[in-house]
Amino acid sequence: ARDWRARDSRVDAEGRAMATRAMRSTPSTPARAATRRRTRRAEATRTRANANATPANDLMIRAARGERVERTPVWLFRQAGRHLPEYNEYKKSTGKNFLELLADPKDVAEVTMQPIRRYNLDAAILFSDILVIAEALNIEVEMPGGKGILVPNPLRGPEDMHRVPESIDVNEKLAHVLASVKEINVQIEKEGLGVPLIGFSAAPWTLMYYMVGGSSRKNTDAGMRWLKEHPKEAQKLLDILTDVVIDYLDAQVKAGVHMVQVFEAMCEHITEESFYEYAMPCMEKIARELKKRHPTVPLLGFARDAPYGLAALQRAGYDIITIDTAMDRVVARDVLSHDAETRGVQPSGVQGNFDPTLLNKEGGSSFEGIEREVTQMLKDFGPQKLIANLGAGLGGKEDVEKVAYLVDSIHRVSEDMIAGK
Repeated sequence: ARDWRARDSRVDAEGRAMATRAMRSTPSTPARAATRRRTRRAEATRTRANANATPANDLMIRAARGERVERTPVWLFRQAGRHLPEYNEYKKSTGKNFLELLADPKDVAEVTMQPIRRYNLDAAILFSDILVIAEALNIEVEMPGGKGILVPNPLRGPEDMHRVPESIDVNEKLAHVLASVKEINVQIEKEGLGVPLIGFSAAPWTLMYYMVGGSSRKNTDAGMRWLKEHPKEAQKLLDILTDVVIDYLDAQVKAGVHMVQVFEAMCEHITEESFYEYAMPCMEKIARELKKRHPTVPLLGFARDAPYGLAALQRAGYDIITIDTAMDRVVARDVLSHDAETRGVQPSGVQGNFDPTLLNKEGGSSFEGIEREVTQMLKDFGPQKLIANLGAGLGGKEDVEKVAYLVDSIHRVSEDMIAGK
């Protein structure tokens, strides 16, 4: 059988060589030249789509699937960005602001790569913004330095709903993001870093919160006002956003991300009752549809400031539930275990929740203090079915040496725990 395959391979190779010689000996025509250009583009596209398809470091993927790992994997919220001197230098050298960087896949890839070059992280995360979907839906977004996210012309009431299309083609409207996913995987493979890429989207309530309120710091009650005063229109907006989030994450997976994170970041500004009535059904539909389309791709869910929603996220089908600093670690595991036990299933894994303020240059912890907290976190959660992360994102005040120590400490301490040392 091996001889037959070898002979067949030689025949194929000889045939391809003859065809190539024939093409070269045939006078070129515009049509033939165009065909060759299309062929080269198609081959380049296939190469980019397949880059980093099976990362050598699959700790994150295995942990998210509930498989046993030899050490706890770690990545960090906002691991790319302003806490890194190379990011600030890159912004300065390009003369671009944050939103301008997001528009160019080459810039996005470079910024995404910076933290995984510097730290021993187990995953890259797409450098993007939670409001790219809002922008795709014709909502202007600004990010003036020091003022957070601003939507200068939010939806003031139902009379503004005509500004929002009922559906969009994410492959067209968010093509630059999808191109960035492919470019990042090319770079990961080219540099031999071998880590998976996390895709993400804001969840519908968070998107709606900004689209109707305009700011993370002002008009913080606008979203709840919509739910109370315009429930029909609020539900319609959430339905539109849910469908776009699903298509967006689906497109990210097709472009090459290995897992996806859904961020419901603004639960501080919704009541528990309204969370279950409005926000959670959107999260359920997202998980249900993505599991249908991509059953092997891990889903990570995060409802920040909504510790009451852990079991609901688990029931919805999220493989990993993110725990913020508002929730006790042992209690979080117990809640998930009890819910899973009552349904006769395995509990989801967890992600979190190291306090990022311990990493600050001023007022942060010592290396010894960081390791003590890492050890306590790993004892509380247990090192398996855990993705180590922060309880909130890096904000720019952190010491890169402390961040590096955190990452290495998580690996070292968890490896010793698992090995029984």
